[in-house]
Amino acid sequence: MPHVVRMLVLTGVYGFLIGGAVRPALAQVPKLTLDSSLVFYGDDTEFSNPFRTGQTLLGTYGVVFLDAALSERLTVRAGGFGNWHFGSNRAIDQGRPVLALVVKDGQSRFVLGTLDTTRHITGAGPDRTGPHGLLPPMQKETLSFERAYESGVQWTVDSDRYTQDAWVNWQRQNTRLHREVFDVGIATLTRLRPEVAIRGDLHVVHQGGQQGGVEPVGDSLAVAAGVEVGGALDRFERVSLELVGLGSRYVPDRQHSNDNQAGLGTFLRLTLVDDPWRVHLILWRAHGYIKIEGDPLYLSIRNNGTRYRGIRDYAEVGVSRRFELAKNSFLETSVRLHRAENNYEVSLRILGVARFRLPLTK
Repeated sequence: MPHVVRMLVLTGVYGFLIGGAVRPALAQVPKLTLDSSLVFYGDDTEFSNPFRTGQTLLGTYGVVFLDAALSERLTVRAGGFGNWHFGSNRAIDQGRPVLALVVKDGQSRFVLGTLDTTRHITGAGPDRTGPHGLLPPMQKETLSFERAYESGVQWTVDSDRYTQDAWVNWQRQNTRLHREVFDVGIATLTRLRPEVAIRGDLHVVHQGGQQGGVEPVGDSLAVAAGVEVGGALDRFERVSLELVGLGSRYVPDRQHSNDNQAGLGTFLRLTLVDDPWRVHLILWRAHGYIKIEGDPLYLSIRNNGTRYRGIRDYAEVGVSRRFELAKNSFLETSVRLHRAENNYEVSLRILGVARFRLPLTK
């Protein structure tokens, strides 16, 4: 599987570059822009069900970098990233450099280095804050707070008809002490008409490598395909309904194929938006669905590692309110009621985002 993933990534990169993203440009003085994103998060989930334990996340992280545009298509990015958990005795719990080569071609953008993981934090609801816009069963939302920094390769497209986020995130190097870990995925939305769109997503988490320690070589794959319909209705600015089918393949250890498991799931989300209010309802039913990095509330595996052999049911209803504070800056508060089988629980979240771009040269 990792060889196939690498081949797909390289093919996409070559196609992007050959398609005209890299073209000769006359040398000129770089245009400098200071860019900053600050994310303040508070997420409280006092869960006590068999699938997901409670967790309180309080903190803030910031990304500050300088963009040097060498041409209309080529930009070099340099800066820093820091994440601080409230109550920690460390000044910075995670600090990393921000270094990236950004190649643009129209509405496409190719990034080599530090990935853009804040583009999906838009205040569109707590259930949509994952690092790459995947559904919660594929990648849990709180990774945007716990693992806000990612590095590798990313290819995004943003147009009226088509949006895409494709990436390889290299999480851990392959050494003689431990195996490599990376995840690769693509999230797409194709809008057939203003009120009808089709989504297709794929995500793989791989642990392996020819070197490494005693950890097993394993894979976790999930694919999703579905439709979204919606538009203005009566007093609501937007009413949307998403129906998505998902499939998973869980291989915890390639040496023990008896532990492999395939699963299927159905995801339904109804959303009502009356700015600044948003109400959503999620219904989920699955059998055998297990996905590394997926939200445990959706998975067919318990906290103690045992498999759940029956039909998994999950539902949530949430209300959120967005406060516009400035251009590209907002505060979002939300409350959700969760039902995991026969367990009913409540979660709270507050999210603040402040962004600005400051041109330093004309």
